[in-house]
Amino acid sequence: MSENAFLAAFFFPAAAFVIIFFMKYVSAVLQARVRLGQDEAYREIASKAAASQAETAALLSQILARVTVVEKILKQVE
Repeated sequence: MSENAFLAAFFFPAAAFVIIFFMKYVSAVLQARVRLGQDEAYREIASKAAASQAETAALLSQILARVTVVEKILKQVE
């Protein structure tokens, strides 16, 4: 009976150590996957923002061209 107690005294702490190590490893892997997903989401948002900014710049240049034309017409009318 004492041999079983001796083996249990070593087995359970060793098993707990392995389980804790495994849980920490799985946690690190899951955190890395979440960070990767967040990084991809940020990249997507950044690319959309850059496209939106380029579109806004193009529209602004069109508006400025139209204002210039209107100014020329108004100067001709004077």
